[in-house]
Amino acid sequence: MDRERAPQSSGRALIVEDEPRIRELVALHLSLEGLTSVEAGDGDEALRLARADRFALIVLDLMLPGLDGVTVCRAIRRDSPNAETPILMLTARSEESDKVLGLESGADDYLTKPFGTGELMARIRVALRRSGQADAAAEEVLEVGDIRVDQPRHEVTVAGKLVHLTPIEFKILVELARQPGRVLTHRQLGRAIWGAMPTEQSHTLRVHVAALRRKIEEDPARPRWLVTEAGVGYRLRDERSTG
Repeated sequence: MDRERAPQSSGRALIVEDEPRIRELVALHLSLEGLTSVEAGDGDEALRLARADRFALIVLDLMLPGLDGVTVCRAIRRDSPNAETPILMLTARSEESDKVLGLESGADDYLTKPFGTGELMARIRVALRRSGQADAAAEEVLEVGDIRVDQPRHEVTVAGKLVHLTPIEFKILVELARQPGRVLTHRQLGRAIWGAMPTEQSHTLRVHVAALRRKIEEDPARPRWLVTEAGVGYRLRDERSTG
């Protein structure tokens, strides 16, 4: 099932949610942001839509009939025109493991049900703003040690091997690679990625950094490149100056 709203909008969002009341609520508020909503009530339909067209934003429920949200998210990131589209995952589960699973599947952010519309829209605006900033990223290639970040192509190689990053992981790496050897605090990285750094987002950042580390490090438990400065933040080691 899919349905469009607000034809005057300048972009489209895909809402994947099996509860009609929540779909209606999200679609209403997205229309106020100038977005047309295309709706899907199950995972199979959501994946079909995501593979058929590109969206400015995807709001994706974790628990769905058919394919679950994690499976859909992974498939979108792996094989669709929306590999870099911001994905906000909704979940009725408050357990940390479920949130981590959602983020590691490729979601940019998560929101636990029940949620207030103010918080929903704040998260959506940040996601859209971040996406716009990414579209206007500097046309430059960054190289730190064995890591090469090609921003125009949105490609990352480590020792010549291509690695596939989610949009958030890519953004974290770009921010660190722009200033190799310098420690960026949790707050600095949060502002660069989400436009703010509320307390609950600190854990989200750690999850994304851990996922990034698993992709670029030979031994994530003893990282060579992405170093944690305890209680402060992270830095990308520049071996030319730090040894």
